[in-house]
Amino acid sequence: MKYYIIVGEASGDLHGSNLMKALYKEDANAEIRFWGGDLMQEVGGTLVKHYKERAFMGFIEVLLNLSKVLGFIKFCKKDISEFNPDVIIFIDNSGFNLRIAKWAKEKGFRTNYYISPQVWASRSARVKDIKRDIDKMFVILPFEKEFYKKYNYEVSFVGHPLIDGIAGRKQVDEQVFRKENKLNNKPIIALLPGSRKQEITKMLSVMLSLVDDFSDYQFVIAGAPSQDYSFYQQIIGNRKVHFINNKTYDLLSISYAALVASGTATLETALFKVPQVVCYKGSAISYQIAKRIITLKFISLVNLIMDKEVVKELIQNDFTKRNLKQEFIKILDEASREKMFLSYFELEKKLGGKGASAKVAKQIVSNLKAT
Repeated sequence: MKYYIIVGEASGDLHGSNLMKALYKEDANAEIRFWGGDLMQEVGGTLVKHYKERAFMGFIEVLLNLSKVLGFIKFCKKDISEFNPDVIIFIDNSGFNLRIAKWAKEKGFRTNYYISPQVWASRSARVKDIKRDIDKMFVILPFEKEFYKKYNYEVSFVGHPLIDGIAGRKQVDEQVFRKENKLNNKPIIALLPGSRKQEITKMLSVMLSLVDDFSDYQFVIAGAPSQDYSFYQQIIGNRKVHFINNKTYDLLSISYAALVASGTATLETALFKVPQVVCYKGSAISYQIAKRIITLKFISLVNLIMDKEVVKELIQNDFTKRNLKQEFIKILDEASREKMFLSYFELEKKLGGKGASAKVAKQIVSNLKAT
């Protein structure tokens, strides 16, 4: 059977690659065409567009690149029509995917969605569109099933795919890793400033402001695969900090603490049991718009899933050197760290265990064979 998968960023590339592996196991004759990244390309299939080509962040950034966005949408529709898949699988990336889904449903294509848009965070009216345009929704957060139930829309909770990705990775030899990356024996503080240029620019300089005040630790930037070192170098300047590209999991596995941009990385850091401070700063206009439509108490997945403050969130104007230093000192304290560890273990239990991608693939293939 023929599968068309659409993802829009690095995390989607990871989950898409694991889903592709599972689909090939369930359907030996699977033909897969996709919008994704390097990880999906390594699995097989045909790459249509790389997510790096359309990594726009925030309301203003999307508006400034609107002609490009509309061009991608037009091209995607044409490519789907020519490929004529048995099912289209959307992964996250709601701004783009929901537009394609509306068109696809009208054209009679089967539509599945893996990793729900965050309609529980803002613009819940989109549930109406999802019910109309998506044949089957697979959710990865435990509270999403109950959320959709309020709208009489039955979804499948499959657990979080990060658990598989982290559990299945090869264990790193810490001493070898330190030697290969020219790290000394000081405790490592991982800096995860995001994957898009806009967020890295706004957050990394504040994160780096702590370096000179904590000489007993070594700060290491986790470089995103979508960005070159030359971009980071403009922000780093002469600061004494290490840079390691595209090895975030290995870095987190041996880190003592972390400063993390809000997003999937906060959950990844928690699953590696690394104490963290969550950071977020967007453009002033984008933030004011988001502030008016997002109704949640928290922005980090860790706190949202636990429904309490497990990790400190420094958002927009609160994200300053002074506040960051104060919160960083707290996560170095043994009592605070122990409390956070206990919450992390509870969090992992709530996420539903291993096998998310396998569950999704099995259901997709089974549903196709039944029709």
